[in-house]
Amino acid sequence: MSEVREAVRSRYANVAKQLVVFNQTGSGPDGCCQADGPDCGCSGTYSAAALQEIGLTESVSLGCGNPTMLAELKPGETVLDLGSGAGLDVLLSARRVAPGGHAYGVDMTDEMLALANGNKARSGVANATFLKGTIESVPLPEATVDVVISNCVINLAEDKGAVIKEAFRVLRPGGRFAVADMVELEPLEPAVKQALDQWAGCISGTIPIEEYRNALITAGFEDVDF
Repeated sequence: MSEVREAVRSRYANVAKQLVVFNQTGSGPDGCCQADGPDCGCSGTYSAAALQEIGLTESVSLGCGNPTMLAELKPGETVLDLGSGAGLDVLLSARRVAPGGHAYGVDMTDEMLALANGNKARSGVANATFLKGTIESVPLPEATVDVVISNCVINLAEDKGAVIKEAFRVLRPGGRFAVADMVELEPLEPAVKQALDQWAGCISGTIPIEEYRNALITAGFEDVDF
C-alpha cells in the first residue's frame, strides 16, 4: 500500500470511529468539507425528508456535494458509489431506484464498511450492498451499472485516470457518471502537494478542471459537463 493510500485509509478509519461516537454524543468529525460558507466548496444539500427516510443526518456524508441530486436516479436502475464511506449516498440512491433497482458502494476501509452496514441495518433499506475494494479496481463485472456516483473521493486517488476508466468499465452503454469533487482552481505550493495530511484532507490530490475533463474524455465519456 502506498504512503498516500495508507494516509487516506488511516484518516477515514479514524473518521469512522468518530462517527460512531457522534451517534452517541452529537458532535461529528470533519470530512472533505471542514467549514461552512462559500470557501468550503460544499454545493449540495440533502432534503430533510430524504434523510428522515433513512434515519441519518447530513453530517455522515463527509463529502463536498450531493451526487444523488446530480444523477437524476430512476426506479429500476443500478447505482455504484465510489468511496461510499458511511453509506449515506448509497442508502439515498437505493431509495430512489426502488422498486427494482439496487445501489452498491465500494470502500477500502474496514471501519467505514462496518459503519455503512450498521447504517443500512438501521435504515431498513434492503436493496443496498457494500463491497470492499478500491475505486481503481471495483469488484463488479463490466457493464453492470447504470449510474456511477462519487462524493469528494476521486481527488484522494493517486491515479485519477485509472479511477475514471474503471467507472467507464462498469457502466452500461449510455450510463451516467455524476460526481461531486474538489478541483484545483489555483496551483498549489509544492510543499502542500507533498503533504500526506493535506492529501487525505482533499487538498493535495486535486487537479485542474481541464485535466479532469481530459481524463473523462480519454476514458470514453461524452457530453462532459462541469
